[in-house]
Amino acid sequence: MRIERIRLWQVPLTSRATYYMADGKTADSVESVVLALDTDSGLTGWGEVCPLPHYLPAYSRGVAPAIAEMAPLVIGADPIGPEALMCQIDAFLQGHPYAKSPIDIALWDLTAQAADLPLHALLGGQRQPTLPLYHSITCVAPDEMARIASETQGAGIAQFQVKLGADGNWETDVERLTKVRETVGHGPLVYGDWNCGATRLEATRVARAVRHLDVMLEQPCSTLADCAAVRASAGLPMKIDELAHDMPTLLESHRLGVLDAVALKLSKFGGLSRLRAARDLCQHLGVSMCIECTWGSDIVTAAALHLAAATDPRHLLNTCDLSGYVAPRLAPDAPTRRNGRIAPPEGAGLGVAPDIDLLGEPDIVHE
Repeated sequence: MRIERIRLWQVPLTSRATYYMADGKTADSVESVVLALDTDSGLTGWGEVCPLPHYLPAYSRGVAPAIAEMAPLVIGADPIGPEALMCQIDAFLQGHPYAKSPIDIALWDLTAQAADLPLHALLGGQRQPTLPLYHSITCVAPDEMARIASETQGAGIAQFQVKLGADGNWETDVERLTKVRETVGHGPLVYGDWNCGATRLEATRVARAVRHLDVMLEQPCSTLADCAAVRASAGLPMKIDELAHDMPTLLESHRLGVLDAVALKLSKFGGLSRLRAARDLCQHLGVSMCIECTWGSDIVTAAALHLAAATDPRHLLNTCDLSGYVAPRLAPDAPTRRNGRIAPPEGAGLGVAPDIDLLGEPDIVHE
């Protein structure tokens, strides 16, 4: 089997609610890039990446030029065994993991389709039938955030990510965490996320004010050293997100004692090949993991669900139904949340393919 063609679509997605985050970051309307690898056997592998503006060193309009650079290595290549081709691509084009991620996902999709197996069977085997979800709560007024927490808890969610820092008021952040914690009661997981947008002082003041609560802190500052100082100030567990993007950063986070939990995201690592290795390292270190991506619709969600399903349940903190936060859904029959959990797609490969009528003609074709 050989890859004959690459097709790309640039697809606008609209968030069902504007997400306000620290340091002026927002997520509202975003552009996702959908990729298809067509083969001479008739199989098509699908990939997707959706960088958030101002969130990471990545942007959606950077994907197509990078894929144009990689296309000569991809066209004519054997897709079976994704790591082999991805090693060649990495040697040819250094960096740009977000642009490589949809290619790598599509290669895994083709490999699993060729084996007539669901993708999770190639990533370690399915460890549980359904996966725990968290719900991300936009940083708005504390009472409204508590209302959203109550509403989603009623739908079965038991893990809540509370966005912090959008208004630069540390005392309001304390109120946000306190009210959500009180609203959901004892037991559910609550964690406050600054998305790197707080100073060490601001985050420390919040941490000390809520240290009597059962909460976790997520990525308050833009350096691991500052995150470690905030953790030490109150003794609350810490989750790392933006600063976890390869093996060295995972190991350094663990050394500094801030890797109680971690967000492993496909686009930051460059796809399933590298994220699977990161997953295995975190399992060895005993770290709790959220396996997801930055944003996107049904294709990238499916890829994350397959890896999460093949992860030791003791170390899988949660995953995310990213496609549930946006419109339109690219694959209307893809899995959706039910009672706070979600199952990976069934069928060979990713188990999802987008609606071609919805996508329309591709924006770019490489042959």
